[in-house]
Amino acid sequence: MLSRDLLREKPEAVARSLADRGVEGEPVVRWVELDEARRSSIAEVEELKRRRNEASKAIGAIKKSGGDATDEIAEVGTLKSRIEEVETRRAEAEEELEALELSLPNLAKPDVPVGPDEASNRLERTVGEPRRFDFEPEAHWDLGPRLGILDFERGARVAGARFTALFGAGARLERALSQFMLDLHTTEHGYTEVLPPFLINADALVGTGQLPKFEEDLFKVQGTGYYLVPTAEVPLTNLHRGEILEEDELPVRYTAWTPCFRSEAGSYGKDVRGLIRQHQFQKVELVQLTTPETSDRALAELTGHAERVLQLLELPYRVVTLSTGDMGFGAARTHDLEVWLPGQQAYREISSCSDCEAFQARRANLRYRPADGGKPRFVHSLNGSGLAVGRTLVAVLENYQEANGTVTVPQALRPYMGGLERIGG
Repeated sequence: MLSRDLLREKPEAVARSLADRGVEGEPVVRWVELDEARRSSIAEVEELKRRRNEASKAIGAIKKSGGDATDEIAEVGTLKSRIEEVETRRAEAEEELEALELSLPNLAKPDVPVGPDEASNRLERTVGEPRRFDFEPEAHWDLGPRLGILDFERGARVAGARFTALFGAGARLERALSQFMLDLHTTEHGYTEVLPPFLINADALVGTGQLPKFEEDLFKVQGTGYYLVPTAEVPLTNLHRGEILEEDELPVRYTAWTPCFRSEAGSYGKDVRGLIRQHQFQKVELVQLTTPETSDRALAELTGHAERVLQLLELPYRVVTLSTGDMGFGAARTHDLEVWLPGQQAYREISSCSDCEAFQARRANLRYRPADGGKPRFVHSLNGSGLAVGRTLVAVLENYQEANGTVTVPQALRPYMGGLERIGG
């Protein structure tokens, strides 16, 4: 959520920044109108209450002296009705104001590339050289079924399209990747492992920005107020919702493995083959809560933590900074990690690392008390995949496949695979 002070003091600058993010119309103009109407109503109610109190005092004085207070009593009744009317108008303005605020995305940092889509993203660096094969590498949707470790048909049979069943070494590889990532982030990167609920309430989703704007992307449990978790970012960020932390408790660093459930609304016909875009997938998430002064550095650090997974697995990748039109709703800056997939001859996103600044903290009322004892301030929240497990499995299968149809297990994963060196054969 954007700062009301910012919207009030610099509406033109906010409108320009929102236009860079593809926000059409004049929502800032409407916000200013509603804010002025709300504040005017508050002032009017205060004046009406002052007049009502004076009239009430006059009634008491008149009655005490034995006079007729009929006119004054009528005036109090009129003022009461008027107060109720203005209060209703104020409440309506406040309701529309809050709904408008919840619909507005975060503002991009000044150095974020401006553009409508991924074509405007900025390449920051490329790490590792794609392997040169002396045979035609297979895509995982052919390789996995041939090895008997991925079954798209049986997954669809028990659930539907965009669900997959993993067998044998495929299931173990998924589990090994999850454990490898969690061990790395907790033992080397200083994160506390959390096992959060996989069902979450609407308040948590509002806090991180999925609701109300993106409800169609969520799976809701019928007859309840619960939703299936779309990413561990939601429960991890909301663990301290409504709290005031002490500055010496920051940064908070949490990591969690969870299944993730997404309806993929609007992605019809996109990535229909394989594991890239599923309704259910596993992810290891990284979340940090920091002071405003340290969030830029924290984003670089968090991105490096996600990169370290790819480096240890010896997978070639690149880092890009997303443009204003490609960035997520709550982000002020996002670095995507894109891993090379030889079976598709393309780099594909495997992690998005974002600094949301105070955007989520305002929605979740998540603050900290400065060490100098000043007024509580909103924390800055950051999140990133460390990594998306299914997509990492895809990258391992495609990059480590051999001419004889087997897949070599990366050295870093062998302790988690019971010493297994090769899948298949």
